[in-house]
Amino acid sequence: MSAQGSAPRATLDLKVRVWGMGANDQPFFQNATAQNISATGACIYGIEPDLKVGDVIGVQYEGKKARCKVIWVVDAGALKKTQVGVQLVADQDCPWAAALPKEMNVEERTLISQDNRRKFPRHRISFPLELRDERVNTPLRVNATDISGNGCYVETVMPLAVGTSLRVDFWINEEHLSPSAIVRTRDPGVGMGIEFTGLPEETKKRFQVHLEKLDPATALGPKTG
Repeated sequence: MSAQGSAPRATLDLKVRVWGMGANDQPFFQNATAQNISATGACIYGIEPDLKVGDVIGVQYEGKKARCKVIWVVDAGALKKTQVGVQLVADQDCPWAAALPKEMNVEERTLISQDNRRKFPRHRISFPLELRDERVNTPLRVNATDISGNGCYVETVMPLAVGTSLRVDFWINEEHLSPSAIVRTRDPGVGMGIEFTGLPEETKKRFQVHLEKLDPATALGPKTG
């Protein structure tokens, strides 16, 4: 089986870190091996807990991290344990891109970038926020791991339920913002996606410009919608 249909694959063995929530509802964080890699997915073996199709797990290769969706699972026996095929979640950068043959990486990532254009591109930077669940009003200080004018992703082992209403506090230079927000995606053991529902369009644009100044390498890329 392949992790991404007929996508070109490179037969490599890469040492990775993986984490998420197992079928026993216990978080895990461990070493594993990725093989048959492509710019959009991989086969990962050596995973201790049971996983199921549709789970989202975190994967790190060297210093780069991404979220991946499990698209198939097999019991590979005592040596390889649980073996899964994973596909990068939309808009995630390939963490092992540097290990791919150049022609494979350039060709495939060009196609992916064309499919994943956003009005507010995400910036993979650590950005401090304070979240408040509006039901209990208890502040939670976190760092978003990718963020745009429209929302962010926060890594946490115990993400809040989809639909949870939040108040988010952050700063644009000296300007304090406190918009309403809502949890849109939940990946147990990995994190949650948050949409800023209370930011006016003009403020979203100003915030996007601020993020581009913090992450100038991304800002140099092609502009989208």
